[in-house]
Amino acid sequence: MKTVFKNKILSLFVVIFFNTTGTINANNPPKKDFKKNYIQNINLSKSIFITGSPIITATGNQIYCPQTSIKIVTDISINDPAENTINAINVQISSGYLIGEDVLTLTGSHPTVTSIWNAETGKLSLTSINGNPLPHSDFINAVKNIEFKTSSAVPTGSRNFSINLGKSNYLPSSTHYYQFVSSPGISWGNAKRAAESSSYFGLKGYLATITTLDEAKFIGEQLSGNGWIAGSDALKEGEWRWQSGPEMGTIFWNGLQAGYTTTFAYWNNYKEPDNGGIIDFIKRPGVEDYAYITDPNNGQKGTWNDLELYGVEDPTKFNHPKGYIVEYGGMPGDPPLQMSASTTLTMLAITSTVAPQICNSGSSKLEATTSTGTINWYDTAIGGNIIATGTNFATPILNTSTTYYVESTIAGCKTQRTPVDVKVNSVPNITPETVLSPVCGFGIFFLKVTASEGIINWFPTNSGGSILGTGFTYITPQISTNTTFYAEANNNNCISLTRTPFKIEIYPLPPVTDQKVAICIPGSVELDVSIPNMTYLWNTGETSQTIKAPTTGIYTVDVTSPAPENCTNTKKITVFEYDKPEIKNVKVDETTVTIELIKNEDYFEYSIDDIYYQSSNVFTNAPSGLQTAYVREINQCSIDDKPFIVIIVPKYFTPNNDGYNDVWEIKGLINYPLAEVILFDRYGKKIAQLNHSNRGWDGTFNKNPLPATDYWYVLKLDTNSPELKGHFSLKR
Repeated sequence: MKTVFKNKILSLFVVIFFNTTGTINANNPPKKDFKKNYIQNINLSKSIFITGSPIITATGNQIYCPQTSIKIVTDISINDPAENTINAINVQISSGYLIGEDVLTLTGSHPTVTSIWNAETGKLSLTSINGNPLPHSDFINAVKNIEFKTSSAVPTGSRNFSINLGKSNYLPSSTHYYQFVSSPGISWGNAKRAAESSSYFGLKGYLATITTLDEAKFIGEQLSGNGWIAGSDALKEGEWRWQSGPEMGTIFWNGLQAGYTTTFAYWNNYKEPDNGGIIDFIKRPGVEDYAYITDPNNGQKGTWNDLELYGVEDPTKFNHPKGYIVEYGGMPGDPPLQMSASTTLTMLAITSTVAPQICNSGSSKLEATTSTGTINWYDTAIGGNIIATGTNFATPILNTSTTYYVESTIAGCKTQRTPVDVKVNSVPNITPETVLSPVCGFGIFFLKVTASEGIINWFPTNSGGSILGTGFTYITPQISTNTTFYAEANNNNCISLTRTPFKIEIYPLPPVTDQKVAICIPGSVELDVSIPNMTYLWNTGETSQTIKAPTTGIYTVDVTSPAPENCTNTKKITVFEYDKPEIKNVKVDETTVTIELIKNEDYFEYSIDDIYYQSSNVFTNAPSGLQTAYVREINQCSIDDKPFIVIIVPKYFTPNNDGYNDVWEIKGLINYPLAEVILFDRYGKKIAQLNHSNRGWDGTFNKNPLPATDYWYVLKLDTNSPELKGHFSLKR
């Protein structure tokens, strides 16, 4: 919101020149202009010292009667203690202006005054015919004879008029003054400095800050050019601030074109600010940091674009800078000015109507609002009698659509009658076209209806609920349980009396589960459907619940439930043969035995006595001697075995005659009369030979003690058994 300072009138010591339009200084500091013009006017002997600026007041807030002309003021006065003549007055439609429809015209005889109407800006300029200043009274009489007229038969809203003594344009809603300064090619920085060095009858100038739609339209659509304004995101990319004026530092936009505002922004066609487009943004981030009112040939008139500091340098391009907008008012220390007056015309108009529709028959309560005056209701477009007065009118019982007419009137003026249509719509009926039968398991269904009128909406419930779809046909998702959908007809919000149900019944399929069954070849295996009281049909042609499968392969059976369902589901049984076990090695560590296979399977089981089998391939506490390892498939279809020997060989002995471990002896060797053990020293020299009768070694060679170290052995239980090799330690 613009800041308006309402200070008490300050006594000003200023110089007013013969043309009291004030000094708008765009290029030089105010002191230079003051000195230059003061000297010039001394030479002309026309400098006057006063204690204030000219004051203009006007009255004339009125109602506008359509298709008529009306004077924009009822009275006007100009008070200038320093001068009783002026060169010009500008009258502008400052808000609500409709180009091509609204016009201001100077009527009557005014031999000293000429008028120029600018349809582009909505401004009527009154000037002296010979260029010399005229008495205030000449311009006062002329303004009193300015008439407004619009060509619209049904004008709406209001028109605000600003009557200005100076060159700047005045906007009553902001109480600020504005001027477009033509300066082709000027940069944003130079425009900002020039605007801030400008003054207008003591008001400090600044590059315009636009904070309302009314201000945006006035500046962008009714001033004579496009140019720079004070917005910039140069301080922080994507954070647009006003960089001049009372709003200095205020953030008004965040982001690119998809950004947001918490105050007001008026970017062009939802495509700005674009920072030069995505390609330029990647190459040169932050390239367009300054706000500019868009050229009217390149977007919606009055909206904004973001440009580089110097804009587009080619003068033939749209975005070549044309100038800048200077705003006056709201700065600290500004004196109060009354160099502009304003009046308002309110268009006599019906501003809104409401006509609730009727379903089948009934009464409708009609509503109408007006900008001012009295509302009258008619049942004819022209002529006829008033059937009601006021903002509300309750119709009689209606069975068919009927049009009423409403007008607003005040002091002999009335609007064109506005039609108010009361729609009487019939309540629609629904005819189902889809006949549903129970289905087995699941399905997708096409539900179809016809309606006497209107559209069809589909719902999941009999009342309320969200709309699932619209149209005469509804395709359901896949349904696997009993479900009901409902169709409702809507004829302009006249709803069918009840929703039409579509009940979908789903019969369950027999709960079959596919299986895998192992078979021993040669042999057979029994296959069982495991679901009783059904009808069965195997791919072998058999019809019983169980069958014998003589070979591997895939067997299928169609399982059908009893009537009335008669739903069929197919079970698949895969008959296969397990792999045969193959022993790779039997690892013996004293009494721990591990059976190692070429390929391990979960369905193998293990034994070392062919009596007790286990799922683990590791056995502990195995008895000594020659053993056999067994591995079989769990169904005993196949088996493999391998012999192994469990011998307990001491890891060391201590021949010190203490009665413990004095000799090295393989336990259990006594059970093997053909066994033979040969001992070697570390150099491979044979030092002893043991057998069934000579089972132990005392650590000597030729009755001489051997040193403490490691020795090696080779064991063979008989001529057919494998050799066992190892080593042990002699400790003293």
